Amino acid sequence: MKKVERALPYLYEFDPGRTALVVIDMQNDFCSTGGFGERLGNDISPTRAIIPTIQELLRAARTAGLTIVHTREGHLPDLSDCPPAKLERSRRQGAGIGDVGPMGRLLVRGEPGHAIVPELTPLQGETIVDKPGKGAFYRTELEDLLKDKGIEWLIVCGVTTHVCVHTTVREANDRGYRCLVPEDATAAFDPADQEAAIRMIRQQGGIFGWTALTDEIVAALGG
Repeated sequence: MKKVERALPYLYEFDPGRTALVVIDMQNDFCSTGGFGERLGNDISPTRAIIPTIQELLRAARTAGLTIVHTREGHLPDLSDCPPAKLERSRRQGAGIGDVGPMGRLLVRGEPGHAIVPELTPLQGETIVDKPGKGAFYRTELEDLLKDKGIEWLIVCGVTTHVCVHTTVREANDRGYRCLVPEDATAAFDPADQEAAIRMIRQQGGIFGWTALTDEIVAALGG
């Protein structure tokens, strides 16, 4: 067993052979100029700033033999998997899902904006989970994949902390997974949302999981 001694609220122990690193939605639509996130009026600099940190986490996880999963939020071109309420809200916010932007149709599968940022391109053999919602378990194959591999521990990073990362951690928690969230390998557009989201994960003795800094996780994985 590996140990992250300085995890909060207390020591996090995990078996690398039964652990998956889940990289949430590091897509152009959330991390690049002209994407869905920016067109909603957000400052994307926090989501871009964590790219090198996730690169380091991926390097360590790959070396240690963890299962690697990347997720992408997006909808079918005909938007048949996009609930009307979600579509309506996006339009009211000023960036309608399916509208044409600088990187193609917003939040639509197959468009440039839907792609994972080049710096974090998945390697051959790594799983990509396309999800129509905020959580990575909703209407996806993720749970079956994790069960098939005997996964019990999850390290969950990516964007945005208070939305898709949090939803995924909550879904995973209800399914019995032990979740660790790297504080500096997650980001929200608003620093207040980031702070609150991280605090909520580890409060009450780790109600949803643990948090730690990436350097400490990398050290636990063997550097």
